[in-house]
Amino acid sequence: MTKSIQTTNHPKYRVRKSLFVGLFTIWLMLNSTLAWQVWVLGALLAAVGAVTMRHIATAYAGVTFTPRSILYYFAYLGLFLKELVQANLKVAHLVLMPDPNLKPAIIQVKTGLKTAIGRLTLANSITLTPGTLVIDIKDDSLFIHCINVSETHPADEVRESVARFEKYLKVVYG
Repeated sequence: MTKSIQTTNHPKYRVRKSLFVGLFTIWLMLNSTLAWQVWVLGALLAAVGAVTMRHIATAYAGVTFTPRSILYYFAYLGLFLKELVQANLKVAHLVLMPDPNLKPAIIQVKTGLKTAIGRLTLANSITLTPGTLVIDIKDDSLFIHCINVSETHPADEVRESVARFEKYLKVVYG
């Protein structure tokens, strides 16, 4: 009994589980139906995909599924949607201004995320919010292009936004 518990925590099994959950979730979102046949076919295809891609998708080894990480993931999605709406409103305001007087900047922000998939998710979260774009990732630093920053403390707002995302992503991705 202890042998099977130890082997399920092995990284190669975590990759399979993470891939399966991810692929199955994408399948369900794309099909958007509760028909049991679609669920069964999705589970089979996700299982085949997880087994065949386990050597390629090693970035998923750091992903763990616990009740806490799932809760934090949904909290992260809520935060992301909020940030997305706020950023869209700010950019729309800048676009509609007759003379926006933009102050673009590239800001370096250090991240505490240890996994590649965590850093990728953070970078995509920043890039998907209008007005910001991650142009490079080097080690634990993100280089973020901002369309408009404040004159007094240009990096503070960006670092605060990154820290809000990191709070949740550290629990989900490490």
